Amino acid sequence: MELLHSRIIGEGRPLLILHGFLGMSDNWKTLGNLYTKNDFQVHLIDQRNHGKSFHSENFDYETLANDLKSYMANHNIPKANLIGHSMGGKTAMQFACSNPKLVEKLIVADIAPKYYPPHHSEIINGLVALNLETIASRSEADNALASHISNMGIRQFLLKNLYWVEKGKLGLRFNLPVLQYKMEEIGENISSTATFTGETLFLRGDKSEYILQNDFDTIKIHFPKATISTISNAGHWLHSENPKEFFSKTLDFLNR
Repeated sequence: MELLHSRIIGEGRPLLILHGFLGMSDNWKTLGNLYTKNDFQVHLIDQRNHGKSFHSENFDYETLANDLKSYMANHNIPKANLIGHSMGGKTAMQFACSNPKLVEKLIVADIAPKYYPPHHSEIINGLVALNLETIASRSEADNALASHISNMGIRQFLLKNLYWVEKGKLGLRFNLPVLQYKMEEIGENISSTATFTGETLFLRGDKSEYILQNDFDTIKIHFPKATISTISNAGHWLHSENPKEFFSKTLDFLNR
């Protein structure tokens, strides 16, 4: 059985953090270090087909949740707090509903338990068009992506996945050949009958449209104890756009 790659920092209560689509554990390094100063042992996890974790043709939320269950068993974690952003939030929701006894508290960042139509095609097209056989630097890769993706912040986020496979040859950490064909899976919902009755916090960015007012009732059906809160001056990447408020609200919830 292949196990997820992670970076484990700090000592104390286990806190497992799951990144979003095309992200990786390093995206959470700064916030992770803050949680360690508040008596948490933080597990920054790369989900399959992302970061330094293994690549696989299988990719859906049930599979991702099972990866997390295997990870906890391997690291002898009987119960943990979970934070998941976007795709990672869907994984965390699925995991909590399937394994409620393994979850202390659940935090879901800017994603709702509903189906989202594929909406990353522009990003995927830009990545597929990258010719890493000829690109020799991060700036060259950025210039090539710019013709597809105008948002510099998104390009910088994506290019964090760029690494030297060997001297003179660049590669991308995520498994693009599989992920580009699994776009429907990324948007899929958790099971319609799935519920988690533990303490849950949903956070949404005030500039994001991922969690709308009319999603609140659906959230409460699946997560009856859910609190829904809004992070100011933040879009979908609310943890990086307003880390201070994100950290404050999550820490208050975890310590409540």
